[in-house]
Amino acid sequence: MKEEHTIALLKECSSGCKMALDSMNQILEYVQDEMLEHTILDAKEDHEKLEKKAGELLREAGQHEKEPGITATVFSKLTTDVKMMMNGGNCQIAKLLMDGCNMGIQSISECRNQNQEASKGAMDLAAKIIRSEEEFMKQLRVYL
Repeated sequence: MKEEHTIALLKECSSGCKMALDSMNQILEYVQDEMLEHTILDAKEDHEKLEKKAGELLREAGQHEKEPGITATVFSKLTTDVKMMMNGGNCQIAKLLMDGCNMGIQSISECRNQNQEASKGAMDLAAKIIRSEEEFMKQLRVYL
């Protein structure tokens, strides 16, 4: 049972980080402010490290990484493009990224709560991702 909880949580962590990275990559093409770009690139680097750790832990458990669903990925891209065409700028970029952070915090927190028997490593990784999302949101507030 513990192994199932660990794998479920690690897959959610991996998928969540990949979704975050996809979103950051999508939004970067619209960023014109150097400081905002730096903020996003720092968060991207942090998420790459967290995603790599999730992948390592999954492989150690004999599992493959979970890819975000194609529907969610396409919907995210379309939403980003439409919102940026209608109302671009730093405020809109910050709002979109903050919405993504909030979704990540919710999904990983929910999965963490549903998989209380997961390994300490998986629980710690989930907590790091949540803290990373919270910190990113805090940094983005200045652009609202």
